[in-house]
Amino acid sequence: MIKAAIVGGSGYTGVELLRILHRHPHVEVVSVTSRKHAGTPVASLFPSLSSVYTLKFQAPDIPALSRSCDVVFTAVPHQTAMSIVPELLAEGTKVIDLSADFRIRDRAVYEAWYVPHTAPELLDEAVYGLTEIYREKVAGARLVANPGCYPTSAILPLYPLLKEGLVAGEGIVVDSKSGTSGAGRSASLATIFCEVNEAFKAYKVGEHRHTPEIEQELSAAANKETVINFTPHLVPMSRGILTTIYAQTAEGVTTGDVLTALADYYAGARFVRIRPEGEFPNVSHVRGSNFCDIGAKVDQRTGRAILVSAIDNLVKGASGQAVQNMNIMFGLEEAAGLDALALFP
Repeated sequence: MIKAAIVGGSGYTGVELLRILHRHPHVEVVSVTSRKHAGTPVASLFPSLSSVYTLKFQAPDIPALSRSCDVVFTAVPHQTAMSIVPELLAEGTKVIDLSADFRIRDRAVYEAWYVPHTAPELLDEAVYGLTEIYREKVAGARLVANPGCYPTSAILPLYPLLKEGLVAGEGIVVDSKSGTSGAGRSASLATIFCEVNEAFKAYKVGEHRHTPEIEQELSAAANKETVINFTPHLVPMSRGILTTIYAQTAEGVTTGDVLTALADYYAGARFVRIRPEGEFPNVSHVRGSNFCDIGAKVDQRTGRAILVSAIDNLVKGASGQAVQNMNIMFGLEEAAGLDALALFP
């Protein structure tokens, strides 16, 4: 039985990890930490877990966690993760980091968008945990950087098409809509009911921190620097991301070509579903699941491919993908604990 801990378990990704790991046949959660809620029963903060977890939140004790755990999920803000991950690794514990601290390989790029990095020696070692692309590297990793939710929804549709040269790397537009859980559980004026209900807005236009993460992976696929326009939007739903992408196609590329390329690339991918021609994803069809649904159409009039993807931002966009990475790191069946279907309707 794999013993797991969650550092920073009082947020939405923490409770989602607890929900998923409860169903996992090979994992026991032995510790959940929170500085703010230390001593509080987990089920008191999350009544949905009543009668399932008897654990109490603990103050983080990295040496103790390392002694008691095989793997630690760090579900903490950026900058916090980089201060604790090196110590966990030094003690021989595998780490799956859900923050942004180890996703960007170039230190200068990370620091331009975030903060000074205090563990840059780990940037080259960390494996970007988009399993459908980096499965073999994840299998041998001791540190996995779990991808962001928006990047997951953007990279999965585009990566195979850029790699095969079906679309151009120039002029890509990524337009994403997310539910409010993507902003986290902390109280914020921007996400209270009266601000979000019956509202729909763009935010961080041209400056969202997930931009360099997306560009990094698309540049690897295209084998050249790729710059995008990325605009996120907040919609009045609790969870889910719908992303619409516009990319210039190579001459003569059809909808059938795009769908075939996607289907071929993800033929062995348990959690990527390519919609038939003429059908497009809906966030309600992936809610609560680890699936990414992708649809596509080539507009012959404009010569652009229109790609649409849907994920649950808390599952495939965070905690579910983290468990998927853990399964691969420990040689388990990739879908272990993740076989839940969407909560529809």
